[in-house]
Amino acid sequence: MNVSMTLWVLTILGLCALIAVDFFIGRKPHDVSIKEAGIWTVVWIVLAALFGVGVTLWGSSQAGGEFFAGFITEKSLSVDNLFVFILIMAKFSVPTQLQQRVLLFGVLIALVLRAIFIAAGAAVIANFSWVFYIFGAFLIYTAWKLVKEAMGDDEDEEFEENRLLKSIETKFGVADRYHGTKLFIREHGKKVMTPLLVVMLAIGMTDVLFAMDSIPAIFGLTQDPYIVFTANAFALMGLRQLYFLIGGLLKKLVHLSYGLSVILGFIGVKLVLHALHENGVHVPEISIPVSLAVICGVLIITTITSLIASKKQAEREAAEAARKDSVEA
Repeated sequence: MNVSMTLWVLTILGLCALIAVDFFIGRKPHDVSIKEAGIWTVVWIVLAALFGVGVTLWGSSQAGGEFFAGFITEKSLSVDNLFVFILIMAKFSVPTQLQQRVLLFGVLIALVLRAIFIAAGAAVIANFSWVFYIFGAFLIYTAWKLVKEAMGDDEDEEFEENRLLKSIETKFGVADRYHGTKLFIREHGKKVMTPLLVVMLAIGMTDVLFAMDSIPAIFGLTQDPYIVFTANAFALMGLRQLYFLIGGLLKKLVHLSYGLSVILGFIGVKLVLHALHENGVHVPEISIPVSLAVICGVLIITTITSLIASKKQAEREAAEAARKDSVEA
């Protein structure tokens, strides 16, 4: 897709305007209701769909298909991020009325860092076609690691701060409590960070780790930097509303990791086939319509089986509780 500098600038300005609207509407700290989160989740999905239609009409059907495949993939991978976001919120005991502010700035940090990753990835791909082998192998490895983690079923998982975050806390100091939406305060004449800023940095830095597999994954669907960036942007910008909407339902998606592992493994194989094709080896390449069908199919099946498994687990727990009550009686 041939994208001019003017279109790049207009797109970035448009995204900034949407972010500004989102910020000013929810600028006052408050508990986000299911209704509010649901409305904004639908708004962001509709905006992404309209953008994808625009890419199809003014670009090509191929470009439109790549955007939708990339957006759905990034969105599904971002849902997995929410598990870690919940752990971070619990680790720092973030008040519910401040959580949306944390997520907004955390996502903005992540978006800027991902833009840097995307620019670097596009430059490497443009000059070194063999990098597709590395991306493909990494995604296949990540898929296997996801399966192992899912089979491990660690119930006592906790968020651990990385060394960079700890060093920042040590250098600047951290207040012992939250001070509304303030990021810095003065204590004993010294300017220190509030826990709110620490959580924002934790969210942003953690997302960089997720970008290590999501960025290669979307480059496996399209090598167009414009589509890669916009698909990531729309997937991330609706993430905080999705957090409040399905936060309580995440534990029911017990097969999500398996579904994501299938998607990442599939895209990894697609990347390897593409690399072989680029090197003159006659192998079949997986088309975007097939990729889109596989991604959607896996997510639908994963959701259905997760809900069935969660329902059966709830029934078993209810039956066990009833049995214990009858024994005690």
